[in-house]
Amino acid sequence: MAVDGRVPGTSADGGPGGFAAVDVAYPVSGGAQAALVIASGPDFAEVLAEHIARLPEAVPYSPGQFFLRELPALRAVLAGAGALSLVVVDGYVDLDPDGRPGLGAHVHDEFAVPVIGVAKSFFRAATHAVPIRRGSSDRPLFITAAGISLPEAVGLVMNMSGRFRLPDALRRVDALARGTRSMASG
Repeated sequence: MAVDGRVPGTSADGGPGGFAAVDVAYPVSGGAQAALVIASGPDFAEVLAEHIARLPEAVPYSPGQFFLRELPALRAVLAGAGALSLVVVDGYVDLDPDGRPGLGAHVHDEFAVPVIGVAKSFFRAATHAVPIRRGSSDRPLFITAAGISLPEAVGLVMNMSGRFRLPDALRRVDALARGTRSMASG
């Protein structure tokens, strides 16, 4: 599948680029911890690297401005990622059919890379999000995208490695962000 007309595995400048999944957690001790998983292909079958970035402070949660809380941690973890072809975020790219920007839109704008949003719960204004079902789960994931067509994004998420509702890369990056999985464990 092409990403913005590029061959998967190439960055925006045509050079090689990895495929990234990112997530952020907020430890009870304070601050934020962002995690990054980089894979060689859009199916995330071969993980090339994992990174964690810790921030001592995090902006308090503010409804409708989730990106203000998440973006600083994502900046920190993506800073050393190198060229990327795609970033998959836990959440929405846009929050409504009119394009009100969500976390993924801000990541797309800031890093100039295609972004797929994979949300685990329905947001009432996001009527444009495509619900998909993976594995044997009856609960859908909600897909949004920027810099890549929504049908392509849906296809990529459907084909991501893992037999469960949540693709393995997103489960892995969530565990890394929460500190429940060490980077050395399988």
